[in-house]
Amino acid sequence: MNQIAIIGPTASGKSALAIELALTCNASIFSIDSLSIYREIDIASAKPSALERQGVVHYGIDLLSPDEPFNVTTLFDYYLASLEACRSQGKNLILVGGSSFYLKSMLTGLSSLPPITQETRLHAQMMLRDLSQAYDLLYRIDPRYMSSITPSDRYRIEKMLLLYLQSGMTPTEWFALHPSRPVADPMPIFNLAIEREVLRSRIKLRTEMMFQNGLIDEVCRLESRYGRAPQSMQAIGIVEVFDYLDGLTCIEQTIHSVFTHTAQLAKRQETFNAHQFEQTFKASGTQIFEEAKRALLRDD
Repeated sequence: MNQIAIIGPTASGKSALAIELALTCNASIFSIDSLSIYREIDIASAKPSALERQGVVHYGIDLLSPDEPFNVTTLFDYYLASLEACRSQGKNLILVGGSSFYLKSMLTGLSSLPPITQETRLHAQMMLRDLSQAYDLLYRIDPRYMSSITPSDRYRIEKMLLLYLQSGMTPTEWFALHPSRPVADPMPIFNLAIEREVLRSRIKLRTEMMFQNGLIDEVCRLESRYGRAPQSMQAIGIVEVFDYLDGLTCIEQTIHSVFTHTAQLAKRQETFNAHQFEQTFKASGTQIFEEAKRALLRDD
């Protein structure tokens, strides 16, 4: 079997391209998306419907309840299971999605981290009240590692602060002793290119369609069943509707907020994809289809 990955910003057409390739190349699809993995979150995640999937098997979607925790190691387990299924069925596999951090982690691996005590978490939270000060501390003790983290990246700063406070080691020291192990073998990566204004138009249209298709009703159902605390309830398209339900925004402002935040996400995705993968084939959908087809149908 062969496998490839298709990356690109949200609303660029990755899912449709992957489905077309899967139908042509005897392949299944593994979704690399932090929201499509949840059941019941259909409109907000923009996951392809059963009709749009055209019978192509999609792994990595509709696996968790919205109140179940999800992290990259969970995705690793689902990926390995889907890989084994494809091998037993003689299928190729196409990895596709906007959460390229997960693909990067699958290809490079993740180092194990020490168990974090509640005391350490509380200490870190106090220090993180001044994010710049926490970043400066970490940069002073480990400029080599922290140079790859921006001062505004709260998630990674918190992660490294917890590591340092718990282990007493700098990130560089810890990761040298606990090297990462890749989960996925190297594979061709295709980066779907799209003009900025065309992408913004697609995001605008998709946002409007989400509301027309019942996004507000979906969020109301999710809130009534799971509340607002779960990780999945913090996603773009959901938090903006909460503001609308709380009377903080009107419907026009809500739609604009979802559009704006989605466009900002797309820009971050493009930046990440440009800098985090050593070799990608970046081109239009038509060009990628032909190159990806060759990669999937090659006979090693």
